[in-house]
Amino acid sequence: MADPSTYRPPVGTIPEAPGVYKFRDAGGRVVYVGKAKSLRGRLNSYFADLAGLHPRTRQMVTTAASVEWTVVSTEVEALQLEYNWIKEFDPRFNVRYRDDKSYPVLAVTLHEEFPRLHVYRGARKRGVRYFGPFAHAWAIRETLDLLLRVFPARTCSAGVFKRHGEIGRPCLLGYIDKCSAPCVGKVSADEHRDIVDDFCDFLAGKTDHMIKRLEREMSAASEELEFERAARLRDDLAALRRAMEKQAVVLGDGTDADVVAFAQDDLEVSVQVFHVRGGRVRGQRGWVLDKVEDVDDKVLVDQFVTQFYGEDVESVPREVLVPEVPDDAEALQNWLSVQRGAKVQLRVPQRGDKRALMETVARNAAEAFGQHKLRRAGDLTARSAALQEIQDALGLDTAPLRIECVDVSHVQGTDVVASLVVFEDGLARKSEYRRFAVREGAQQGDVGSIAEVVRRRFQAMLRENTNTGPNPGIDPETGRARKFAYPPNLLVVDGGAPQAAVAADVLAELGVTDVAVVGLAKRLEEVWLPGEPDPVILPRTSEGLYLLQRVRDEAHRFAIAYHRQKRSTRMTASALDGVPGLGETRKAALLKHFGSVRKLRQASVDEISGVPGVGRRTAEAVFATLSQEETKS
Repeated sequence: MADPSTYRPPVGTIPEAPGVYKFRDAGGRVVYVGKAKSLRGRLNSYFADLAGLHPRTRQMVTTAASVEWTVVSTEVEALQLEYNWIKEFDPRFNVRYRDDKSYPVLAVTLHEEFPRLHVYRGARKRGVRYFGPFAHAWAIRETLDLLLRVFPARTCSAGVFKRHGEIGRPCLLGYIDKCSAPCVGKVSADEHRDIVDDFCDFLAGKTDHMIKRLEREMSAASEELEFERAARLRDDLAALRRAMEKQAVVLGDGTDADVVAFAQDDLEVSVQVFHVRGGRVRGQRGWVLDKVEDVDDKVLVDQFVTQFYGEDVESVPREVLVPEVPDDAEALQNWLSVQRGAKVQLRVPQRGDKRALMETVARNAAEAFGQHKLRRAGDLTARSAALQEIQDALGLDTAPLRIECVDVSHVQGTDVVASLVVFEDGLARKSEYRRFAVREGAQQGDVGSIAEVVRRRFQAMLRENTNTGPNPGIDPETGRARKFAYPPNLLVVDGGAPQAAVAADVLAELGVTDVAVVGLAKRLEEVWLPGEPDPVILPRTSEGLYLLQRVRDEAHRFAIAYHRQKRSTRMTASALDGVPGLGETRKAALLKHFGSVRKLRQASVDEISGVPGVGRRTAEAVFATLSQEETKS
């Protein structure tokens, strides 16, 4: 592990100009590429206190052995150079916004004399118009099958086209009127191109004009008593309408946009993109990636745009709708405009249909993220492997079928709370979750808080297991398990060596000897055993590490939720501090009864005095105080 101070550039030598930088390891390989408005400000942040860095960032700077940079004139140049270097060097610490599979598109070969419609995957070519991407190739074929009766364009390969031209007979599609058979001269090249142009116009969103034209032709054929032709046009209209139903109109103004949303936690990010062309959702993409730095949506948008539209120039839409606009939005817009060859807007939708669609994409990102985690958690084989890996790595006698995790949450030492989550057989048991309001231990920081929570949890276990009977862990009155009756096989605490050591000391003090203890540090995902000078390092791809991370993250989420609830209750309860004679007990009773101060303000004196323990005089004082505050505001 390298010390970043050994290769830190001398103070004052880093320019303040915009540019792109590369971190290299001892072997000279590029491990990370980034850009900055000010190289000095950005690079200095990497050489700050290591303890304050994101775990992956810390790993990156300790893996690297040198840093170099290139100064550029504008932010647009920095964007382009960063993308080119990421593509060239494929650095291990850069997030790559790309799919693990290729998505099919509907290609129209306009550069050919007789354009062809076909399913296509791969790099974009000049002279070919693309529609999509679609989630599945069958979706394209289904759409084509509906539209070919209205737009009978060529779909065959060059070899088939040439062969049928030589034998003078069309293929089956030509006989059933799903191809105009240009191979045998049924239509001229110009007539066939008109059919293809109408097809492209329809897929581009110009549907109303097409529908009205066919309706006029059907009426005219009916008036001229050409009933067979009118029936054919009627069937064509039905086919067009069925095709339109498969691609629901979401935006009425023919919008050409990509809608992007994210869902993330400390380690991963889920990306969802909806491709809207001609006001319709033509395709959807989504994938989950590991995060390299602790970044917000602004930085994610910046990274996504530069990488997603770097190669696929023809897919750049007129608008890119994002959850937040990054700081260098103007440079990104200019770069996208150069890529597309026309003006591109990068913005956050504020209201209307576009805002509603953005919310839909965000829900899809969150759902995909949840499904991604559930797929891994729900896989029995993976869970069994994870428990076995943990047993082997920690030297346990048996697999840890019951794992408990403790996490502490606070803001600068105030409103200190803790959570205890339970996983059995690798799955969360939410009914067993517990939360704690930390009291004495809060004065000693996280270590003291963890000691208090562990002590309270296992004291309760010892107390409940002193009951006599065949099943001391079962409440004889309810028949249910007592809250803390069953010990875990493994206790995980959020933190490093100090947190693991204090938890082990508490268990030893209480005489609990059959519970293993580890600390899971967020920095480098190290597993610390009490009394050991070095941590246990599980492979990054280890299912055992993933399970421990999931347990830790769930404890963190549960603790944060309780902390926010407690802080919110304290802040809203402050509105009642000025009421004479109203103590904490009755204040809590009022908030519990009405749910919030806002609803309490709407209550009458009679309703307030109806709360158990609150007399008429106190109710009048509460009503008067809240009324005065409302008048002032």
